[in-house]
Amino acid sequence: MCPSNRSSSNASKSSDPASPNEALSDAAPDTLIISDLHLQVGRPDITDQFVDFLRRPARSAKRLLILGDLFEVWVGDDAAGAFEKQIAAELARTAAAGVAVGFLAGNRDFLLGDEFCRAAGMTRLVEPVRLELAGTSCLLLHGDVLCTDDTEYQRFRARVRDPAWQRRQLARPAWLRKALARVYRWVSRRRTRRAEPEIMDVNDQAVIDLFERSGVDRIIHGHTHRPGVHRYRVGENTVERMVLGDWFDHGSVIEVGNGSIELVKMPRP
Repeated sequence: MCPSNRSSSNASKSSDPASPNEALSDAAPDTLIISDLHLQVGRPDITDQFVDFLRRPARSAKRLLILGDLFEVWVGDDAAGAFEKQIAAELARTAAAGVAVGFLAGNRDFLLGDEFCRAAGMTRLVEPVRLELAGTSCLLLHGDVLCTDDTEYQRFRARVRDPAWQRRQLARPAWLRKALARVYRWVSRRRTRRAEPEIMDVNDQAVIDLFERSGVDRIIHGHTHRPGVHRYRVGENTVERMVLGDWFDHGSVIEVGNGSIELVKMPRP
């Protein structure tokens, strides 16, 4: 965690060094949670694993929740091509099988809107999402809002999440939005390579503040690509933050069922 992290006097933190489970349970899960797939034409291995996930384990769940960055980039529903429509069709088949599919935006797909969600059979959610999972109160979000040490990114986030800014962007021609997205991604990659790793993670005080404001027992998020389980002592309570990983090298899923909640690493065939 970043050196500038601060913890209040009645709060402390520990991390679970245990590795995630290597396989999903054989029992039908109540809820599956994923994040940070970064689907793109140039990574068919990710797409193939995701499609297999939708056609097999996800079909047995009651609910599938996607916590943002489903796509590597999204410049508007009107710019969706054959690849994006293929993903929508796969999600729609999962929804048609009786799985309630929910999506909340990440930092790559914040322009994903209602038109695509309808085509995919999924409900667009607004973070934070409060749910009861495995007998505990949980708060679900993408996670970038917790990276408060990265002040430059937080200024960018505030701008692009503004509805007026989004309306202006979506009024531009699709070809221009795609060109601008390529420039933004190039700038972002350069900045990420040069940035101190610590500022790319969450700020502990921001996490503790969210626990104190929300009163939940567990926060679940993605974004940082640093899967793990972190426990905090907030007042008299022990609370937990679960972090999903990305899908660049293998799948990452949180499985909820039979009164338990587990972080699972799914190896790629």
